[in-house]
Amino acid sequence: MSTPTESSETRALNFRRFKDGDHQVKRWVEQIFDADHSHKCPTYIQSAPPCQASCPSGEDIRGYLNIARGIEKPPAGTKWQEYAWRRLTEANPFPSVMGRVCPAPCESGCNRNQVDDFVGINSVEHFLGDWANANQMAYRRPEARSGKTVAVIGGGPAGLSAAYQLALKGHDVTIFDERAELGGMMRYGIPGFRTPRDVLDQEIQRILDLGVATRLNTRIGRDITLEQIRAQFDAVFLGLGAQSGRPLPVPDSEAPNVVTATAFLKAFNDGRLRHVGKRVVVVGGGDTSIDVASVARRLGHIDQAHEADLPENAIGALAGFAAHESALVSRRQGAEVTLTSVFAIEKMQASRHEVEHALAEGIAIRGGMAPVAVVRDASGRATALRVARCEAKLAGGRLEIKMIPGSEEDIEADLIVSAVGQAVDFTGLEALNNGRGAVAADKNYQVQIGGQAQADVFCGGDVIRPHLLTTAIGHGSIAADGIDRFLRGEAQGKRPKVDVHSFDLMRKMVEKGLPIGHIDAPTWGTDRSAGAVHNFDNRSDRYVIPHKDLFLGHFPYTPRLRRQVTTLTAEEALNNFEERLLPLLEAQAQAEAKRCMSCGLCFECDNCVVYCPQKAVFKVKKSQSTMGRYVDTDYARCIGCHICKDVCPTGYIQMGLGE
Repeated sequence: MSTPTESSETRALNFRRFKDGDHQVKRWVEQIFDADHSHKCPTYIQSAPPCQASCPSGEDIRGYLNIARGIEKPPAGTKWQEYAWRRLTEANPFPSVMGRVCPAPCESGCNRNQVDDFVGINSVEHFLGDWANANQMAYRRPEARSGKTVAVIGGGPAGLSAAYQLALKGHDVTIFDERAELGGMMRYGIPGFRTPRDVLDQEIQRILDLGVATRLNTRIGRDITLEQIRAQFDAVFLGLGAQSGRPLPVPDSEAPNVVTATAFLKAFNDGRLRHVGKRVVVVGGGDTSIDVASVARRLGHIDQAHEADLPENAIGALAGFAAHESALVSRRQGAEVTLTSVFAIEKMQASRHEVEHALAEGIAIRGGMAPVAVVRDASGRATALRVARCEAKLAGGRLEIKMIPGSEEDIEADLIVSAVGQAVDFTGLEALNNGRGAVAADKNYQVQIGGQAQADVFCGGDVIRPHLLTTAIGHGSIAADGIDRFLRGEAQGKRPKVDVHSFDLMRKMVEKGLPIGHIDAPTWGTDRSAGAVHNFDNRSDRYVIPHKDLFLGHFPYTPRLRRQVTTLTAEEALNNFEERLLPLLEAQAQAEAKRCMSCGLCFECDNCVVYCPQKAVFKVKKSQSTMGRYVDTDYARCIGCHICKDVCPTGYIQMGLGE
């Protein structure tokens, strides 16, 4: 079962208007009571919460959490789990996968961190994704087809995301991929004990069931040219990925047993790599390096290894199955795994919980160490990695490393793995290389070649900049919008400042059968809008609401519910490839969703109605109310006292009209 956070912190004193160090009295009397009129009155402002603004996939996080907690009601006949899952997957078709492996930048941005601890957004996403898989949820096919065709090159997270969004828009999509199975880095770059293959396969198949076609084992630039594809399809999306690893930038790194992380993980996920040497050194510091170290710890080494059993042979696909058979019958023993990083352990880029798991499994992590050279024997194989103590920092987006003279030492190794970055393989596609190992694109992810926009070619994912899986998913979605506009003959417009999916009041009104009006622009000074309460403004595309705009005193200290995680010892990790992370139960997922503060959108707490001294704020009639259309103001009664704003937990009520 899930356990609450171990934090012993007491509730923060968020109700205090004046805090230690304040020296200026905050009074509004002069502004509020100004002759016979009020200075400001309530306005209803829908803002973007920081969780959504921090999500590279652009998920409507507040939306599906409000559905899970029971505030936003699903249409009649729809279960809340399905309604929440459909809201989530409008942006991200991989909730089961991402609920397991995403480092969750949304949680770092969560305003709840100012009260106690962030909302477990990732864990609710995990629950919804697994529920959808268990209940065989399917996407709804579009009613109309456009007749347009799109080629998606690359079946990784960016390509699959683009294909999904384009299929939903009614276009005919074909995915080209050089491998036998789709998934890209989700399949070949992350070990199966973090992304179970049945989960990944189910989420991919759900996309293919929309009518998406595939051409596997087909490499662009070898089996078919990009020019041929552009001639056959109306538009192209490039999601090539960056699946070539970067070698160690030190002397003698070309030794046969010095390999890249991408090659290592691909060999493992292909089933070719069954064991490693007795001593493995991984150079990195990010999540990929943790994955490599964890896999090496599980594989271990075998006694009496022969030449054919050397791990670099399996990684290079040079060995036959005889080597693996000997590995299976030989006594398997643990490997000594060391991970080095130029950053101190607490400043490594890897997720904190992954670092903790690695340490528990007996992986030695040495921070503040930079590789200097590879030490080789007479045969040319590496026998050690020479490192030196260092001080590293990021300055202006560039990594600066200061070596400490005289601190060099050798770490013995039978296998050295470089996890220092990824690169795009442009073989056969050299014209796409912008000279910096990436594809040039504008903010709509339209490809630029030689400074010229390619109207029919878009891109996304690691070909732009290697980053998170969730970033690639977001790129695919945005590029799909651009492709759709191109296919419709529309100009590429300017993307919103806050480019995410958000709550749609119009949809709620349609679901309830209410008449809808135009609410894209503010409706200043009117109480007769059919589309919203008067003085409503949706600023979700340009304004992220900070914690200082919320009434944090409304929220009591509530420990976060954590998913059950299996932490292994060094001995238990050997040959253990079982999943470590279990989803929350339904009641737990709902309870965790209730910790969401619904920043920037009314969650119907009634504070404004209860505390208004003039009875100016009132509930909208049930027959006319929806989520986000719950309270209204009688301006004939309002005196602009600001109390409704002060007690609004979500910051949905703000004061306006006076300036």
